[in-house]
Amino acid sequence: MTGIPASAAGGSSAARGASGPGGSGPPGLTGARAAKGSSGQQAPRNDADTSGDQEGARRARGGKLTAAAVNQASVWNVANLLTMLRLLLVPGFVALMLAEGGYDPAWRSLAWAAFAIAMITDLFDGHLARTYNLVTDFGKIADPIADKAIMGAALICLSGLGDLPWWVTVVILGRELGITLLRFLVIRYGVIPASRGGKLKTLTQGVAVGMYVLALTGWLATLRYWVMAAAIVLTVVTGLDYVRQAIVLRRRGIAERRAAPEEAQG
Repeated sequence: MTGIPASAAGGSSAARGASGPGGSGPPGLTGARAAKGSSGQQAPRNDADTSGDQEGARRARGGKLTAAAVNQASVWNVANLLTMLRLLLVPGFVALMLAEGGYDPAWRSLAWAAFAIAMITDLFDGHLARTYNLVTDFGKIADPIADKAIMGAALICLSGLGDLPWWVTVVILGRELGITLLRFLVIRYGVIPASRGGKLKTLTQGVAVGMYVLALTGWLATLRYWVMAAAIVLTVVTGLDYVRQAIVLRRRGIAERRAAPEEAQG
């Protein structure tokens, strides 16, 4: 029997190996599949994977919509409602203050009640917002506006009726508006915190103005004069202190900004 050349035998064995186990299938098919697997292409995804991704996307969109709804609803929290109440009390206070020419003791007493409610809500809305995490952009803007509105309305009415000198109104309102503007000017460098002197000033102003709103006579009328004098002193002193803090805050912020590039280069 004629012998088979070794090269032919080797070639036949290689062909069988390429054809897969048992020598079945077209030659080179298994190798092609292996090459395709090693090329890094992903296998087609089944319907279960696709539906799972779609469900996850729907849940993510639903979560964003829910968060947006919660943030929108948070504007109507108790702290902001108290601020809105204080804003609504301003025109009511003015109407009561000027009723019957502005000198009727009964109407002045009602005006004092409206002013007192506004001052009390001022003490609580900020505390509630900070304690229960109810701080909103609306509250940050509306709260100081409500404070200045009720105090400004009371001072202007009192000066207009001749119960309080106009220079007192100018000093108090000028200080309040000036410090508010100063806060906005230096906000890029930081926030000027409310000091104890500022809180005492607010309390003293509220008591003094409230006493002037009431139709007081005798020793109470003399007492309100001295309470207002104390309020004016605190107004000026705390105003100067806020100016000092603003200057220090601005200088510190400028120094930190200049030092930042030097540290980055170093």
